[in-house]
Amino acid sequence: MTTTDDDTIQAAGCVLWRVSPVRVPGELEICLVHRPKYDDWSHPKGKLKRGEEHLAAALREVEEESGFRCAPGARLPSVLYYAGGRRKEVSYWAAKATDGRFTPNREVDRIAWLSPDAARTLLTQPRDRELVDALLSALHLA
Repeated sequence: MTTTDDDTIQAAGCVLWRVSPVRVPGELEICLVHRPKYDDWSHPKGKLKRGEEHLAAALREVEEESGFRCAPGARLPSVLYYAGGRRKEVSYWAAKATDGRFTPNREVDRIAWLSPDAARTLLTQPRDRELVDALLSALHLA
């Protein structure tokens, strides 16, 4: 786990998206992950390993949690919050899913591909909802 000088936990993730192949062909879908340990829905993210770059960590975490590889796009706003009494800063990127397949695991038991509005509704933390708007803006859809 990587921290900064001020002991802020550093993490990274992506707002993973794709063009819907099924539900409404051609419509944007956002991938959310469900973590049974916290019983929450969020964007795929995780802590940096020692010496790991933020973008590399974000891409690794997306694949570990969702099963999908992705092509990173625009940098999105970072999110700062407290977890377990410590500051945590998560750097985010927009990322288009390229290929892969979800397999439930210990950390993530389900994923959902949703419209932006449905994703906003399902996300557990309000801070994560703002990232949906940042993605739409980065893709020039807002």
